[in-house]
Amino acid sequence: MTHFTAQSKTKAQKSTALLLSKKGLITLSSVLIFIFFIVPILRLVWQSFQYDGALSLQHYTTILSEPFTWNMLKNTAFIVVVSTILALVLGVTFAWIMAYTNFRAKKWIQIFIMLPFIIPSYIVTIAWTQFVKDLPITVNLYSLTGIAFLLGVSHFPLVYMFTVNVLKRIPKELEWAIRTSGGSRIKTFLVVTLPLSLPGVIGGGMIAFLSNLDNFGIPAFLGIPANITVLSTAIFQEVIGYGNNAFARAATLSVLLALIALIVTGLQWLLLRRSKVMETSYIDHTPRVDLGKWRSLVEIIVWALVLLFSIVPLISMLKTSFVKTYGVPLTLDTFTLYNYNFLLYDYNKVGDALQTSTILAIATAVICVVAGTIIAYMRIRKNSIFSKTLELIVAIPYTLPGMVLALAMILAWMQPIPGWNPGIYGSIWILLIAYVTRFMFLQVRGSSTAILQVSTDLEEAAHISGASVWAKWKAILLPLFLPGIISGSVLVILNTLTELTVSSLLWSSGAETIGVLIYNFEQAGYTTYSTAFSAIVLLYMSIFAGLLYGISAIIRRKRVSHDH
Repeated sequence: MTHFTAQSKTKAQKSTALLLSKKGLITLSSVLIFIFFIVPILRLVWQSFQYDGALSLQHYTTILSEPFTWNMLKNTAFIVVVSTILALVLGVTFAWIMAYTNFRAKKWIQIFIMLPFIIPSYIVTIAWTQFVKDLPITVNLYSLTGIAFLLGVSHFPLVYMFTVNVLKRIPKELEWAIRTSGGSRIKTFLVVTLPLSLPGVIGGGMIAFLSNLDNFGIPAFLGIPANITVLSTAIFQEVIGYGNNAFARAATLSVLLALIALIVTGLQWLLLRRSKVMETSYIDHTPRVDLGKWRSLVEIIVWALVLLFSIVPLISMLKTSFVKTYGVPLTLDTFTLYNYNFLLYDYNKVGDALQTSTILAIATAVICVVAGTIIAYMRIRKNSIFSKTLELIVAIPYTLPGMVLALAMILAWMQPIPGWNPGIYGSIWILLIAYVTRFMFLQVRGSSTAILQVSTDLEEAAHISGASVWAKWKAILLPLFLPGIISGSVLVILNTLTELTVSSLLWSSGAETIGVLIYNFEQAGYTTYSTAFSAIVLLYMSIFAGLLYGISAIIRRKRVSHDH
């Protein structure tokens, strides 16, 4: 009886300790999430209502009464709407061709379709500015239409990604029913295909809209030299201008930009909720439309467009990187490796920028992998109000435009406690905090996908056998989750490695990143250096991504061989 009582006491003590540790973990998580994800946004909003040390709407009334503001909003609206329409047209067209027709070499062309999105937008901009200079006709990219065109070209792959698999999941029987009853292809498309593909089209269109609204690189590279201001560049110019009430005015503009982004996000959620989804879980890869005698012509046109968007401008950029003087045509006599030699061996900031961005990318990925996987696990396996709230809070910084987040970081970490400056702002640490806050959601989504693919049976078996939490993760869960987790970390690393929007406000001397250095080269007029460094960065990204995917493939192979 005494032995039984002692056992009961021991179990009760263990249960109490476990409960306390869980409560402690939840409390610590809540505090950290509040400090890093909520406080910066609250400080930003608070700053926008501060005037002469008191709460006031003065900044809003002043800014909204200025003609410059309305011209800037008009520019923003035109660029974002036109670029989103272009992204929708290109994305849906390519998605329909890839999903429905007997187009050949689909796997290869899909790689090139994704390139304009994978390559950083500021590198795409540099490539296009060099390409149009080689054309026999005059094309002005330093204009509203030029900015809108490049934004549309950069973000149509988002629409494509959202739409192509939705189209493949539409039951072909519904389309056949319209066709057999005498309906034309156009009627079939309008009655069946378009309504059922709306979730993908709406999702992709809204994400493209938010990406166009958020983008800083293209409006900065093309708009600032042409005196064309949009919301993102207006915030940047307010902060770096250090004028009267610069931070307060920038905070006010940031709140306006954030409101637009949140309204569009809410509209996306509402439209997706109301749209009727009648798709199967089966992805049908078989062609539904035979192009017949038109197949070769369609293939030529599609390949020409895709190469024009992805490869041709890069070739023009490379040509510029191989001449010493900008504007000189590339010939055997003018060909030189001077720019590459200067950047790699004579200009220390290039190596420093590569090192800084690499360290930040790896550190961000490590933190996001650990914290993001825990959040994803709680969300999937322990579905509760707390885990849902946690995921929503982590999503906010990713939903907000990068320029808004950057200013929020400045306001939060310049003086976390009034009168106390810990030295985080103006150091590499604020970049790390901003990157982790910005890209944590990408890892949460990547880890969630990995966790959903693993059955709970093995976890339950480990729990029944008395395995500890650490033993369960080390021996069972981590090996199964790891390939999917690494895929999510690739997105985090590549986004962090070439990030510009957040970095443009947070970088400091001695902590320049890749994106900032390319931007500084271009703004200073050193186009041959910016093109050469862009080429180096693309090669570096390819090697980095190849290594990460190679590691993921090895882990998958080992897991398969172990299972067998």
